[in-house]
Amino acid sequence: MISEHVDLGLARYSDWAFTSSIVVLVVALLLLAVELAYSRSRKVSERELVAAGAGSTVAADSATPGVVQKAQGRSVDERVGRAGLALTYLGIALLLACIVLRGLSTSRVPWGNMYEFINLTSLCGLLAAAVVLRKPQYRALWVFVLVPVLILLTVSGRWLYSHAAPVMPALQSYWLPIHVSIVSLGSGVFLVAGVASILFLLKMSRFGAADAEGFLPGIVSRLPDAQTLDRIAYRTTIFAFPVFGFGVIFGAIWAEEAWGRYWGWDPKETVSFIAWVVYAAYLHARSTAGWRDRKAAWINVVGFVAMVFNLFFINLVTVGLHSYAGVG
Repeated sequence: MISEHVDLGLARYSDWAFTSSIVVLVVALLLLAVELAYSRSRKVSERELVAAGAGSTVAADSATPGVVQKAQGRSVDERVGRAGLALTYLGIALLLACIVLRGLSTSRVPWGNMYEFINLTSLCGLLAAAVVLRKPQYRALWVFVLVPVLILLTVSGRWLYSHAAPVMPALQSYWLPIHVSIVSLGSGVFLVAGVASILFLLKMSRFGAADAEGFLPGIVSRLPDAQTLDRIAYRTTIFAFPVFGFGVIFGAIWAEEAWGRYWGWDPKETVSFIAWVVYAAYLHARSTAGWRDRKAAWINVVGFVAMVFNLFFINLVTVGLHSYAGVG
């Protein structure tokens, strides 16, 4: 039984936590971007100094001729990056608080409309990134994860926001917390996989060449090697693929209870199935000789584009049985 009561105080705290999470994540993005840019220029300077030192007189206190000793302690850019990562974790905690408070204020699971669904999907993506990118050498990748997440949260808060309220009658089912939470988890992890594949393609392109010059090649050179990016994309997709598949299956079971049929080729169902098939093709291509590099990565990117298309265009533009975005 779903209560009609809404605790406006908790709902207000939820909104504050949402706004605070965006502000904190924006600051975190800026700090991590500073580290990404500054560490790149610092490494270039160090290489130039080492090259110069090889052909000149080295200071007497240098332990090894031709080698420039690093300053003791952490560099400025590393401290800035660590601060950015700490703020990222704080932003994740605030977004989690936003979701929990929204649920407590409405006495229901807090993913009954598009605003809440995108928040949950973003949280799942951030948590997946926190697990996958926990090594210090992966910290630069956070910049590219936070950008799409902040776009999602901005769209969610600016155009899709819905006031805390009981869930609409069509969604009053025990399948809601099961189906939507699993789809959100799969979608969030797919976001990390998509970002990793895009960066892999950049690393394998002319921008990732050792002799490439310019702003973008400099940024790409700061990323982990191509094999690492490919491995991140593959492992996250391996996890998200069955999760999202189960979400689609549970949605079909719910559809049979609600509408009397398991599958009706509703626009949402159709695009979800297409995205799932594309990811299946990626996993197959990734294990097939001649396909496992650029071709497989492009398939993964196509799957990511299909997920974004499904999230926005299908939910907000098309008319179908899934037209319950809750957009005020």
